[in-house]
Amino acid sequence: MHILEFDYELPSELIAQEPLPERDSSRMLVLDRAGKTWRDSSFAEFPTYFSEGDVIVINNTQVFPARLVGHRVLKGENGEQRGAQVEALLMRPVAGSENEWEVLAKPGRALRLGAEIEFGNGRLRGTVTTILEEGRRKIRFKLNGDLDRIVDEIGNTPLPPYIKRENSEDHRLDEPRYQTVYAKKRGAIAAPTAGLHFTPRTFNELRARHVRVLEITLHVGYATFQPVRVERIEEHQIAVESYEISEEAAHTINSAKKDGHRIIAVGTTTVRALESAAESDGLIRAERRNTDLFIYSGKKFRVIDAMLTNFHLPQSSLLILVSAFAGHELIINAYRHAVAAKYRFYSYGDSMLIGDWKFGFRDCGI
Repeated sequence: MHILEFDYELPSELIAQEPLPERDSSRMLVLDRAGKTWRDSSFAEFPTYFSEGDVIVINNTQVFPARLVGHRVLKGENGEQRGAQVEALLMRPVAGSENEWEVLAKPGRALRLGAEIEFGNGRLRGTVTTILEEGRRKIRFKLNGDLDRIVDEIGNTPLPPYIKRENSEDHRLDEPRYQTVYAKKRGAIAAPTAGLHFTPRTFNELRARHVRVLEITLHVGYATFQPVRVERIEEHQIAVESYEISEEAAHTINSAKKDGHRIIAVGTTTVRALESAAESDGLIRAERRNTDLFIYSGKKFRVIDAMLTNFHLPQSSLLILVSAFAGHELIINAYRHAVAAKYRFYSYGDSMLIGDWKFGFRDCGI
């Protein structure tokens, strides 16, 4: 398929810049894959779509302040001088190398091989050791103390570029809300945004319905927002992200599937982790490894029966993934409806629940 088949018109005013006062007060567009219809709903109704024995799988990764703002270090006859401002988004540590990270650099042209950078007024220094594609670099850091602690003190919440903030202090205001209430395992550079709608009240209502909730981990990295730069989507190669599924989680999911219960993934990151760990029979392995799984039309979903997700950018791998699950025509038409109905889009926006439901939707359809 051509990448332009995953384009749509979105007025800029529909891109949510702030979270709603209450996490679970967002709207929810519910799609029925079998009937190719949808209905307007609210996330408060999310638990009502599930029944005893169903399993909801969430991603417990935790966003850390991975956006570092610093300056080039220029060396001359008069010693060191501060050069141009640069940014480094910490994406993932380099395996087998202490204090070396793969970063997304901005502007990339300013960080050539051997370039030195300082962050936090010299509290953290780094040297570019490798030039990678798409503005990425490997940087080896020199520091006194613990890298995580220093990053927590000088780093900023790595908000997507479509969320506009004037300065670092404004980014700090997002720290509690650009994080799920169940975030536990540090390592993400972006929030698994479908989970931002959940509150303790949501979990209480699910428990009252005897719906099980399981945690897995996929550390959201560059793959999640990596641009699709090819015309034929089948040629897109996705960056690596790491995930972990425990023995307990795998056993519970496999038992539920054998008993005919539904598996519901919260977010595209959860979908990718589960489908990466799937055997041909739909059962999953307990494992900890990397995945570069790119899901597009024609790829078989072996594990999940339903998915909660937010609204995604045009021509993105995430929109391609949900189109593969729901069907391209249904998704594009549903997005057009969401635009007309003024849903809020992207990370701080509203949600979409996709599945095969046993009741008809009378509100609308294709």
